[in-house]
Amino acid sequence: MARRTEQQLTDRRIVTRAIADAFRKLRPQTILRNPVMFVVEVGAALTTIQLGWNLLHHGGEIGFGFQITLWLWFTVLFANFAEAMAEGRGKAQAETLRKARTETPARRLRADGSTEMVVSTALHAGDVVMVTAGEFIPGDGEVVEGVASVDESAITGESAPVIREAGGDRSAVTGGTRVLSDEIRVQITSNPGETFLDRMIGLVEGASRKKTPNEVALNILLAGLTIIFLLAVVTLEPFAVYTGAPQNLFVLISLLVCLIPTTIGGLLSAIGIAGMDRLIQRNVIALSGRAVEAAGDVDVLLLDKTGTITLGNRQATAFFPCPGVEEIELARTAQLASLADETPEGRSIVVLAKEKYGLRGQELAQHNPTFIPFSAQTRMSGVDLDALQIRKGAPDAIARHVAARGNPVPEEAQRAVRDISSEGGTPLLVAADGRLLGAVALTDIVKGGIHERFGQLRAMGIRTVMITGDNPLTAAFIARQAGVDDFLAEAKPEDKMRLIRNEQAKGKLVAMTGDGTNDAPALAQADVGVAMNTGTQAAKEAGNMVDLDSSPTKLIEIVEIGKQLLITRGALTTFSVANDVAKYFAILPAMFAAAFPQLEVLNVMHLASPESAVLSAVIFNALIIVALIPLALRGVRYRPLGAAALLKRNLLIYGLGGVVAPFVGIKLIDLLLTHLRIV
Repeated sequence: MARRTEQQLTDRRIVTRAIADAFRKLRPQTILRNPVMFVVEVGAALTTIQLGWNLLHHGGEIGFGFQITLWLWFTVLFANFAEAMAEGRGKAQAETLRKARTETPARRLRADGSTEMVVSTALHAGDVVMVTAGEFIPGDGEVVEGVASVDESAITGESAPVIREAGGDRSAVTGGTRVLSDEIRVQITSNPGETFLDRMIGLVEGASRKKTPNEVALNILLAGLTIIFLLAVVTLEPFAVYTGAPQNLFVLISLLVCLIPTTIGGLLSAIGIAGMDRLIQRNVIALSGRAVEAAGDVDVLLLDKTGTITLGNRQATAFFPCPGVEEIELARTAQLASLADETPEGRSIVVLAKEKYGLRGQELAQHNPTFIPFSAQTRMSGVDLDALQIRKGAPDAIARHVAARGNPVPEEAQRAVRDISSEGGTPLLVAADGRLLGAVALTDIVKGGIHERFGQLRAMGIRTVMITGDNPLTAAFIARQAGVDDFLAEAKPEDKMRLIRNEQAKGKLVAMTGDGTNDAPALAQADVGVAMNTGTQAAKEAGNMVDLDSSPTKLIEIVEIGKQLLITRGALTTFSVANDVAKYFAILPAMFAAAFPQLEVLNVMHLASPESAVLSAVIFNALIIVALIPLALRGVRYRPLGAAALLKRNLLIYGLGGVVAPFVGIKLIDLLLTHLRIV
């Protein structure tokens, strides 16, 4: 998916489509979802009817009523335009995704092992297909056999290919992506119309968006304020008649529209849609608006160490031989044990031995080598050369291995393990024929700038917890170096679940990332579960967000976007309520100044006439929605401050600004109307 930029705010195609959509959204059944703007539309309809009645039965001057009616309709259209602009950006992204959703041919395996050609829409969950280099994967699924390089740029926008293979946490594939090399067998996991791509299209174009609980609560509040002001305006006319200052329909509806919270009412939906859109711009698909809001309220972040806090590829940096063992002997033996080890750690041991002692890959064919792969059960690997057994692995595993041969672990080796761990490294022990030769230090490098990022999160009131499979000493060193608040060492899936539940029991909201099937329970339990797109289907189904870039550090950005959404909504709500104060001072004195000259003291803006005051307030009420559309779509700039500081800043900028801006704006409009002699 191509990344979107701020150019979308001025994209001609999006603007053109949004203008057309603004008129389509005038349908009562559509606008009824927004109670505030529904009242404005009803008011505009009533003034339109009144205008037509006056024209047919009374004739005469209708300029004031016509202008009021016109600007009331503009108010509704501008609000619809804001929502349509937010939706338009999603629709543009959906069009890009639809290009990847094509009806592709597929080679489906029959029960007898033969294949048959079918179209992708004929595939159902459980079918197995063969896909070779140059072919498109016909549907979402899991690789059940083989390994291949896959181009996922149609989905993620990233040109670099990724590896997909059977087993492990990188077996999930997405329909519409292309195999670049080799051949794989894929078991389809979705039925037609239910693919990941279909769901993404529905989400980004807004078809599947539901209002969040906070949004619903704010809508109820706005509806309540609207009803209160509606009752106030309705009961105001009898009082006006009694005092000898009756008001016409145009003025009463203008007063109502200017007093109800039309600014936030017109922008509320756009703010929510734009929040999800900002995630999509960063290649994160939020499966619900609730998840975006929850991200903004997160109290605890669970972060994997490897690839998130550290660079991920641990490198061999030093050899620590046991007493009586030469370092070159330890290096040579560790290199032999690592020749078949294709992990970055294994390759780094081979490279370190070559750089320090000039040791190069040794010819082993004459020794009948049998390479022993690493397994989670033994936690060690190595090679058997004739009668010689060489093993390297975790300290406790190698200690048991040599103990079984009747050999102790020297105190010097135990001290080396402790020293390596306490300095943030990962120790490996090396043994030959059951005799311990020494330790190898693997060093994890903490990412640059990560300490500052965690400092920002701490300023936001968010507690960070590093999760790692390392031993407690190594975990403690990395935690101190990175600046996290806490860590969970030697973590297992059940440990993650327990930690999340304990935090939630304290009333905290928890976010975490994961990519494996073993992460699925924790992702489902977390309030914000971000699954990696490179991960398993189970992980993607369990989370409520999917990171198409599969970047574990994306979680920090997600939290910032969630907070920006909440701050934007709060800031514009504050501004909307505050600017009603100025409109009150514009319209109320204008309505009753003739009957009560004493009210002229409230005409602090010294507006030219009652008609000019009312019309200026209505025009400002409409134009301010247009002026705030870019802010609603882009979001209020987020700064990592505490809740009290954020509240103070919002009140100062948007509260005070909401009071001052209408005074200035209405006065300028009044001067313009007077100069042009419109009223």
